[in-house]
Amino acid sequence: MDNRRLLILYGSQTGCAQEVAERIWRESKWLHYSGPVVAMDDYPIDKLIFEKKIIFVCSTTGQGDQPENMKTAWKFLLRKNLPSNSLTNVEFAVLGMGDSSYVKFNHVAKKLYRRLLQLGGKPLCNIGLADDQHDIGAFAVIDPWIDNLWTALLEKHPLPKEMVLIDRNALPPPRWRVQILNDDDSSSTNNKLPNADLLKTNSTTLNCLSNIRTTALNHFQDVRLIKFEYTENSLKYSPGDVLMVRPVNSENAVNSFFELMKENLKTELNRNSMMTVVQQSPDMPVPYNLSKPFTLYQCAKNHWDLNIIPNRYTFQLLSYFTNSELEKEKLQELTTAEGQEELYNYCNRPRRTILEVLSDFPHALANIPLDYLFEVFSPIRPRAFSIASAPSVHLNEIHILVAVVRYKTKLVAKRFGLCSNWLAGLVSGDKIPAWIHKGTFKFPYSRSCNVIMIGPGTGVAPFRSYVYESTTKGSGDAETLHLYFGARNRFGDFHCVNDWEKLVDDGKLTLYTAFSRDQDHKVYVQHVLNNRGQQLYKLLTSQECFVFVAGNAKDMPAAVRTEFSNVFMKYGNLDSVESEKTIEQMELKGRYQTETWS
Repeated sequence: MDNRRLLILYGSQTGCAQEVAERIWRESKWLHYSGPVVAMDDYPIDKLIFEKKIIFVCSTTGQGDQPENMKTAWKFLLRKNLPSNSLTNVEFAVLGMGDSSYVKFNHVAKKLYRRLLQLGGKPLCNIGLADDQHDIGAFAVIDPWIDNLWTALLEKHPLPKEMVLIDRNALPPPRWRVQILNDDDSSSTNNKLPNADLLKTNSTTLNCLSNIRTTALNHFQDVRLIKFEYTENSLKYSPGDVLMVRPVNSENAVNSFFELMKENLKTELNRNSMMTVVQQSPDMPVPYNLSKPFTLYQCAKNHWDLNIIPNRYTFQLLSYFTNSELEKEKLQELTTAEGQEELYNYCNRPRRTILEVLSDFPHALANIPLDYLFEVFSPIRPRAFSIASAPSVHLNEIHILVAVVRYKTKLVAKRFGLCSNWLAGLVSGDKIPAWIHKGTFKFPYSRSCNVIMIGPGTGVAPFRSYVYESTTKGSGDAETLHLYFGARNRFGDFHCVNDWEKLVDDGKLTLYTAFSRDQDHKVYVQHVLNNRGQQLYKLLTSQECFVFVAGNAKDMPAAVRTEFSNVFMKYGNLDSVESEKTIEQMELKGRYQTETWS
């Protein structure tokens, strides 16, 4: 194999790991490396032993599970008959994309790193464990980890004498070349971006049936129960699974984009300009949804995320294009290690979008080459929503519970979540592409099980799916199904209240509620758990018991875990260490499962 070959493999649920892998590929050109960027399951994994240098970028899903596009490769790597010297000639590096609100934080990356060592692989650098919970997000780890990777490669594999090291501060090449088509070239196109989402396994087009607000009109937050219809047999899902959707930008955002780009577009481009993306390197093919000609409007509407908060790499790119010394100095400052606090205060704390950043650096904006628009703007990533319907009850339907994200920062313009506001705008008859991913929760269906569910806010969605399915199958009722729901007000945000009350009246569910603002002192789900400690201990120890926790990752999951630990200490006479070990054993057996989000 060529000594300057660098294989980059990724495993990703929503595309974040792929984006980072592609960035590593671009930056590797500084050291004259070449090689493909491939999803792990798309690479012939039995050929791994013939590689010399491999970079792995992988995310963790569910209860420490591998993403769908690396499961086959992972199964192969775990084979017991693989010799312990299989990867003796391989140098590797592993970067994990994770969220520390999950107990099994970056579990896949850690296991992969250990397995590669067991097979004789030699690490180029320490494992990187990126954390979405960090103040400036995953890039607080990603950026320095990539820098360390290049340093390690340069130390271990200096450039041959005939090669000159490319300046690290030089502009990296774009992934693709972008061409503007004239009318003759574009006359045969259908003026649409191909829909890659409908090529995915288990994907289909959903028809919106209804979009109902579940919170009172005077409540501070707008939450929707959105019901979709699908044709028979076009989708299959189980309670605990998630619905994946990819939103599009609002017309207001698209109009803001074109208003902002006026100076850039006045000579050659407009909304209807037809363009095509051309592959430059065999290592970086053009993705399917950019494989046919499309208009700039289509790209701004459907492909680029105009709402995203830029990361450090974006500012680095912009610094190459500005002809203003003042802008260049500021942009370069924001890319340094010393400038990360300022970057956080400028960008992350106020949630400043890419369009707002570009408006603050007009000289850089005016000089961005067309090819680099696809580097400055990130693609819209798919979003995951817990399914709130039951396949045996809501026939040929999928329901999701969506909290519409709207809030204020110190900036004048109100912040809007891209996907939630897009979903909130759907009306009956609207159609969207979607697909199913296996969810994080693995629910039991047995009369011998007690099931305790803690789902404040929209965290209750997967439990609506499970309770309906379980009671319909006859495997659960009020004696075994115990739901703890929390919200602000009984008459403000008691999501799906009619469902719960009917299930309780029918003897199919036991419900406990915590409405934090309905009394002088605040009451949360953990307080209700505390008040029912003795009853909880009886449930936890009388027969096989499962605990499921879903909701916001900030404080609730840790507070709930503490209460369960206290139950074992108070009523089981365990000390704190023994209590924690008991919960850890439950986790290992799948009897304490958590699904949280930021």
